[in-house]
Amino acid sequence: MLDRARRFSIKQIAAQAGVSKATVDRVLHERGSVHYQTNRRIQQALEELEAQEKSGPAVGRTLHIDIILHTPKRFSDAVQEAIHAQLGNLAPFRIFPRYHLYQEIDTQQMHDLIVRCIGKGSQGLILKAADEPPINEAVNQVTAAGIPVVTLVSDLPQSERIGYIGMDNRTAGQTAAYLMSRWLDTGPQDVAVVISSELFRGEEEREMGFRTWLRSRAPHLRVVDVSGGFGVYQPTLARMTQALHDHPSIKAVYSVGGGNRAIVDAFQALERPLAVFIGHDLDQENRQLLAEEKIAAVIDHNLQVDARQAFLHLLQFHRLCTVDPITSSQVQIVTPFNLAH
Repeated sequence: MLDRARRFSIKQIAAQAGVSKATVDRVLHERGSVHYQTNRRIQQALEELEAQEKSGPAVGRTLHIDIILHTPKRFSDAVQEAIHAQLGNLAPFRIFPRYHLYQEIDTQQMHDLIVRCIGKGSQGLILKAADEPPINEAVNQVTAAGIPVVTLVSDLPQSERIGYIGMDNRTAGQTAAYLMSRWLDTGPQDVAVVISSELFRGEEEREMGFRTWLRSRAPHLRVVDVSGGFGVYQPTLARMTQALHDHPSIKAVYSVGGGNRAIVDAFQALERPLAVFIGHDLDQENRQLLAEEKIAAVIDHNLQVDARQAFLHLLQFHRLCTVDPITSSQVQIVTPFNLAH
């Protein structure tokens, strides 16, 4: 690790990791005992600095931005890729993202993680988290300390966040319902809506838009909720398999969150037809499913545009930018025939 660290000052590494210079020195020179998580955070800080070094020139004012995401790895990977693609386009600012990525994290841990940013020199947070009172409270503590928070993809409207970035989730759900009703036959049948977790407002709004449109425009399609898989393969597979046992007429799925490979595998394992499958986000898994024609359409939005808009919100808060950022991303429909490689 010491050889990798030589390109950066101890001050840079400490600021990126959100720890003291003395802690960095102890880790790099293996002096004394340091908690495993602290050691790992410093390794991650080096990886982040190396990625930022490749992204663009190091000029202008420095801002450390904490990216806190409660999401499956495939989506956090896509967000990281989008953020790094934008760093070189935000000159003259030197934006140093610090990533905190969790597939699973409980409410109290998320609360504590957000609040700890107050003491780590953060100039802003980009956050995807469940809409729960302790998390809203943590956001309010951070903003009261003068640190702006922008929510990404899933909003926390009851908090003091300065803005939401992402698609209009209700419109996305209505779009999925419109497509579903056009592609299925007109006979009464069940359609599954797979939700990672009911605690994420973005997913809840997609499901509400989908359900409301079907109720008014295609009442022959009955919605079956399949929730709690958190977009992770095994729990999603178990919940989808149970839903297929309980509802023999299901042959269509709207996946609000993720875990789409598990959904396909559940149908295949039971030798059930999957006539229409609509998902969200053009991550690696969904790209592969589209290429295999296992999924009919993916409702997507441009994460690079989202990343840029999130940074513009934070820069505007610090009075470093006069461009008014937008909030809602345009909904895009991707099929196997317009999938860009």
